[in-house]
Amino acid sequence: MVVQVIVPIFLLLLAGYISVSIRLITPEQIKALSAFIIKIALPAFLLFALSNKTLNDIWHPSYFLAYGGGSLVIFALAFCFYRYFFTYSLTPTAVMAMGASMSNTGFIGTAVLTMLIGSHAAIYISLTLILENLLILALVLALAEAGMQEKQAIFPLVIKTAKSLLKNPVIIAIILGMSCILLDLRLPALLNQSLELLGKTASPLALFAIGGSLVGMGIKALNLQSALLVGMKVLLMPLLIFSLLSVLPNVSEEMLHAGTILAALPMPIAFGIFGQAYGLNERALTPLMLSTVIGFIGVSMLIILWW
Repeated sequence: MVVQVIVPIFLLLLAGYISVSIRLITPEQIKALSAFIIKIALPAFLLFALSNKTLNDIWHPSYFLAYGGGSLVIFALAFCFYRYFFTYSLTPTAVMAMGASMSNTGFIGTAVLTMLIGSHAAIYISLTLILENLLILALVLALAEAGMQEKQAIFPLVIKTAKSLLKNPVIIAIILGMSCILLDLRLPALLNQSLELLGKTASPLALFAIGGSLVGMGIKALNLQSALLVGMKVLLMPLLIFSLLSVLPNVSEEMLHAGTILAALPMPIAFGIFGQAYGLNERALTPLMLSTVIGFIGVSMLIILWW
């Protein structure tokens, strides 16, 4: 199992990296591929998988409590460090806290978990994406905008954040999939088959795109701030999520392992995008690169340990 999962992951990452390095694929094409994954392939995978589940399959209060609570604790810890110890202003503080508490669930998480537990991966990926988008990303968007426009009222920021989340294809797919479960609906067979075919492209293309996106990224601003952020993300967060899942009731071994692996994943590419958008640049790109390398090593060790 270890060889069957880890080797294909690294080969796909390497294929993406080499393809961009030799200009077989351009960085712009990688961006287009990433857009296809996050807007088409991943939503199709989630909608297909969720629409074929039952309420018992997805009703996991302990997972919500452990992963949601753990993510918020890490977010708050990082926020305090960067706001009060490193004296960042509000907007960059919010972005750095995102890097500490949010995983690359949509790309790497989908690929790794699908290889490990098949279609069951959609349950944990969906629950995690809900928590990350409705808790962490919503907090980051609201705080970052509040920092940029300190005199603006809070309510318009909340409305703006909610609208941006509801336009997200991943969130729309999760809502539709959950609706199918709650209303006991089944998608037409032809639509189901089409979604399945599209969804199957998500995992390999995501790994290829991640590999391609690493070209040109370097470790140029390695310091205490970067090291602390990476440590909180790939060491402290999985340890905390594992501990919370271990003590809460009705947590299966599969849930424990899936939640811990998702928590141990590298920072999302969105962290680098937010970092550049809000002027952090290398202060975001360096920990993103470091977390990608160390995160993959950590996830590989967990797979060796548990599978």
